[in-house]
Amino acid sequence: MIYFDNAATTMLKPPAVAEAVARAITSFGGVGRGVHEASLDAGMTVFMARQKISDLFGGPGPKQVAFTSNVTEALNIVVYGLMQPGDHAVTTAASHNSVLRPLFRLQDEGQADLTVVPIAPDGGIDYDEFEAAFGPKTKLAVIGHASNLTGDVYDIARMADIAHAHGALIVVDAAQTAGTVPIDMAAQHLDVVCFTGHKSLFGPQGTGGMCVAEGIDIKAIKVGGSGTHSYDRVHPDFMPEHLEAGTLNAHGLAGLLAGLTYIEEKGVDAVHEKTCALADRFEAGVKDIPGIKIYGGGASGRTGIVALNLADVNSSLVSDLLNTQFEICTRAGAHCAPLMHMAIGTEQQGAVRFSFSHLNTEEEVDTGIAALKEIAQEVC
Repeated sequence: MIYFDNAATTMLKPPAVAEAVARAITSFGGVGRGVHEASLDAGMTVFMARQKISDLFGGPGPKQVAFTSNVTEALNIVVYGLMQPGDHAVTTAASHNSVLRPLFRLQDEGQADLTVVPIAPDGGIDYDEFEAAFGPKTKLAVIGHASNLTGDVYDIARMADIAHAHGALIVVDAAQTAGTVPIDMAAQHLDVVCFTGHKSLFGPQGTGGMCVAEGIDIKAIKVGGSGTHSYDRVHPDFMPEHLEAGTLNAHGLAGLLAGLTYIEEKGVDAVHEKTCALADRFEAGVKDIPGIKIYGGGASGRTGIVALNLADVNSSLVSDLLNTQFEICTRAGAHCAPLMHMAIGTEQQGAVRFSFSHLNTEEEVDTGIAALKEIAQEVC
């Protein structure tokens, strides 16, 4: 099997990730639920994961990192924890449903107003149009750092400065960029960065969270067991316990820590360079195939994604042929990015997404190129 579906989840992990999870399952107690060795071991592992997340994002420190089950949960907590009735939010058509649906719900229930800034057919954004979306009641700009469909990377530093100039906060969905595109909360003036563990951080599914700048007060959406202040009527109001309720997935976070350690050792720049080199190699190899249409490329950078279609062939058929005839895994369809598909004109056909990882090889890429050429001859 050749795995080119890394934008959904990285299947290939550094061996240390599985080893860390296996050790944790047979040795961890509950984080903050005791002073015995098993609990302390779990607690120290989770603390180290918080520290590495903060370091990766140029964040304010480990106590400002709260863990969740994935980036969707983190974004829900941030959106519902910051927006109040009458507030206005801004996002873009490049956003994933993890951003859109919480905002749409608030809009549909009459709790907030929303402006969705359009994306150009080439995947780019007009930053003047983005700024024009802000008004006196704008509370949040919730922005996808990169499109999970085209891989276009957006200028979050510029967008943060625009948001702050209008008195708004900026929340970044880094699901597609954490671990593979440099992020620096201090230098880029970011208020909240939400991430997931199972993509380019090489962690297990069921891990994610947020890194929150000092002074950002997010209302707790979940309350309950915290391991501390158990006699208090209300949930703790200090980070990170304020945004965490119940027993953490320490087994998964042990794997996430191993993934973060791998990235730290390799360097984000090196991971990004190799991932993009693989995507560039693939694009160069397929762009002249008759009938090929490649999407995106209008932004300031890219992740390791190449989204394409073959003439008017349904994207699901192409992806299925890649799987059944060549054992190549890709993602077809809508990719939970409906507005982005509308922007690039693929809402009916969908698109075939090849998404590459630092752990893929040039030989695998060349096999994918040859497979797509053969399918083109077969169906066109």
